[in-house]
Amino acid sequence: MSVMMMEPRTFPHEPVMVHEVLRALSLKPGDCVVDGTLGLGGHSLHFVDAIRPGGTLLGLDWDESMLAVARERIGSPKGVTVHFIHSDFREMTLALQEYSIKPNGILLDLGLNSAQIEDPNRGITFRQNGPLDMRMDRTRGEPAAALLNRLSPQAIEDGLLEYGDERWARAIAKKIVERRKDQPLKMTDDLVECVLAAIPAKARDKRIHPATRTFQAVRIMANAELDGLSDALEDAAKSLQVGGCLVVLSYHSGEDRIVKNVFSKLVEEGFHQVDKKPLVPTESEVRRNARSRSAKLRAIIKSSDKESHHERISKYSSR
Repeated sequence: MSVMMMEPRTFPHEPVMVHEVLRALSLKPGDCVVDGTLGLGGHSLHFVDAIRPGGTLLGLDWDESMLAVARERIGSPKGVTVHFIHSDFREMTLALQEYSIKPNGILLDLGLNSAQIEDPNRGITFRQNGPLDMRMDRTRGEPAAALLNRLSPQAIEDGLLEYGDERWARAIAKKIVERRKDQPLKMTDDLVECVLAAIPAKARDKRIHPATRTFQAVRIMANAELDGLSDALEDAAKSLQVGGCLVVLSYHSGEDRIVKNVFSKLVEEGFHQVDKKPLVPTESEVRRNARSRSAKLRAIIKSSDKESHHERISKYSSR
């Protein structure tokens, strides 16, 4: 499928928890930072200012169209070396080896940006009808429609429960299977109609659209978003220089649970978790940017001994 590119300025985008991310990473001139989920480059534009002169930015994204926008927005900033890579962050270690980079900081923002959500051609939104695709990297994998048209009822139900906490998962899975017998799902409206047919009107959550959890779960399934996440987080943390920091922004319980478990394991191996509990956006940020409301930030520092550990914590606490 061809992707229509838009001018960067037409994308309404505000990066989440910028102040908190920058504070945790504590970047300085000459540092090397990796944005493993570059998106539209919102966070990385701030990174460039922090690491110049002499710094290096490595930006990865599995969505080629978003990478193109970020490349245009960031450009070739004076005093900073920038590498743009079309790749999943789970393949980060290969990129680090290719460029012989040992990062001082890494950001993994596991959420979506406005451009991805609002583009009906991607099939992520239930608010506009479009092809039921949902893939971030449309050069690989199968569209969400193909997935839902072949999975067993039990597999669909399990996915809706695990990735969407959807209590009507069984009924929705049943409707999907019933519908595809007569007509395979092709469009986002097909999936919305299955959800609405499965959830009684009186039982619907008034705060969110009835299809919200289902669309989230199916998107995660289509992109295998949680597959290999634990290994990727551990590899990223261990690739840091001593005193370097890995920051992760997660947006739903499944993601955050994986991050929490990996960080707990790393702490046992000598890493330092910056805060015992995840940071969340301020009330003013949530009012300004509603999509930040479910974000949780966790940060962990690579320490080799007590001296470097205490030096890094003292530096963090003084900001």
